[in-house]
Amino acid sequence: MKYSAPAGWFRRDGDCLVLELHVQPGAGRSGVAGLHGGRLKIRLAARAVDGAANDCLVEFLAAALGAARRDVMIEAGLSSRTKRVSVRGAKRGPEALLPPA
Repeated sequence: MKYSAPAGWFRRDGDCLVLELHVQPGAGRSGVAGLHGGRLKIRLAARAVDGAANDCLVEFLAAALGAARRDVMIEAGLSSRTKRVSVRGAKRGPEALLPPA
Protein backbone atom coordinates (compact mmCIF):
# COMPACT_ATOMS: atom_id res chain seq x y z
CA MET A 1 0.00 0.00 0.00
CA LYS A 2 1.39 3.42 -0.93
CA TYR A 3 0.98 6.47 1.25
CA SER A 4 1.24 10.03 0.12
CA ALA A 5 2.28 12.74 2.52
CA PRO A 6 -0.52 15.30 2.48
CA ALA A 7 0.33 18.50 4.28
CA GLY A 8 -2.60 18.08 6.68
CA TRP A 9 -1.15 15.60 9.19
CA PHE A 10 2.13 17.36 9.96
CA ARG A 11 3.70 20.80 9.99
CA ARG A 12 6.86 22.49 11.16
CA ASP A 13 6.72 25.09 13.92
CA GLY A 14 10.25 26.39 14.40
CA ASP A 15 12.36 23.44 15.53
CA CYS A 16 9.24 21.42 16.39
CA LEU A 17 7.47 18.89 14.23
CA VAL A 18 3.72 19.00 14.97
CA LEU A 19 1.75 15.84 14.14
CA GLU A 20 -2.03 15.43 13.86
CA LEU A 21 -2.79 11.83 14.78
CA HIS A 22 -5.64 9.36 15.11
CA VAL A 23 -4.64 6.73 17.67
CA GLN A 24 -6.07 3.23 18.06
CA PRO A 25 -5.05 1.64 21.37
CA GLY A 26 -5.23 -2.09 22.06
CA ALA A 27 -3.83 -3.29 18.73
CA GLY A 28 -1.76 -6.45 18.38
CA ARG A 29 1.39 -4.38 17.80
CA SER A 30 2.31 -0.73 17.43
CA GLY A 31 2.68 0.76 13.97
CA VAL A 32 1.36 3.17 11.37
CA ALA A 33 -1.93 2.14 9.78
CA GLY A 34 -2.28 4.84 7.11
CA LEU A 35 -4.40 7.95 7.00
CA HIS A 36 -7.71 8.51 8.77
CA GLY A 37 -9.66 11.71 8.18
CA GLY A 38 -6.58 13.73 7.24
CA ARG A 39 -4.61 12.48 10.27
CA LEU A 40 -1.95 9.81 10.46
CA LYS A 41 -3.43 6.71 12.09
CA ILE A 42 -1.22 4.92 14.58
CA ARG A 43 -2.12 1.61 16.19
CA LEU A 44 -0.74 1.08 19.68
CA ALA A 45 -0.14 -2.23 21.45
CA ALA A 46 -0.98 -0.68 24.83
CA ARG A 47 -4.54 -0.39 26.12
CA ALA A 48 -6.05 2.98 26.99
CA VAL A 49 -5.78 2.39 30.75
CA ASP A 50 -3.93 4.63 33.22
CA GLY A 51 -2.12 6.52 30.45
CA ALA A 52 -0.45 3.38 29.04
CA ALA A 53 -1.49 4.17 25.46
CA ASN A 54 -0.14 7.74 25.72
CA ASP A 55 3.16 6.43 27.10
CA CYS A 56 3.33 3.88 24.28
CA LEU A 57 2.65 6.63 21.72
CA VAL A 58 5.43 8.83 23.09
CA GLU A 59 7.87 5.90 23.05
CA PHE A 60 6.85 4.89 19.51
CA LEU A 61 7.22 8.41 18.10
CA ALA A 62 10.52 9.05 19.88
CA ALA A 63 12.01 5.85 18.45
CA ALA A 64 10.64 6.40 14.94
CA LEU A 65 11.75 10.04 14.71
CA GLY A 66 15.06 9.76 16.56
CA ALA A 67 14.06 12.07 19.40
CA ALA A 68 14.34 11.80 23.16
CA ARG A 69 11.16 10.76 24.97
CA ARG A 70 11.24 14.02 26.95
CA ASP A 71 11.02 15.94 23.64
CA VAL A 72 7.74 14.30 22.58
CA MET A 73 4.74 16.15 24.03
CA ILE A 74 1.05 15.39 23.63
CA GLU A 75 -0.28 18.93 23.19
CA ALA A 76 -3.98 18.10 22.76
CA GLY A 77 -6.16 15.01 23.12
CA LEU A 78 -4.74 13.27 26.21
CA SER A 79 -8.00 11.34 26.66
CA SER A 80 -9.05 11.27 23.01
CA ARG A 81 -8.16 9.20 19.95
CA THR A 82 -7.42 12.40 18.03
CA LYS A 83 -4.20 13.95 19.26
CA ARG A 84 -1.80 16.77 18.44
CA VAL A 85 1.78 15.87 19.29
CA SER A 86 4.88 18.05 19.08
CA VAL A 87 8.35 16.59 18.67
CA ARG A 88 11.38 18.78 19.32
CA GLY A 89 14.79 17.83 17.97
CA ALA A 90 13.68 14.96 15.73
CA LYS A 91 16.61 13.53 13.78
CA ARG A 92 14.25 12.14 11.12
CA GLY A 93 11.40 13.86 9.33
CA PRO A 94 7.72 12.83 9.30
CA GLU A 95 8.32 10.57 6.29
CA ALA A 96 10.10 8.19 8.72
CA LEU A 97 6.66 7.32 10.07
CA LEU A 98 5.39 6.16 6.70
CA PRO A 99 5.94 2.58 5.57
CA PRO A 100 8.28 2.13 2.59
CA ALA A 101 6.59 2.56 -0.79
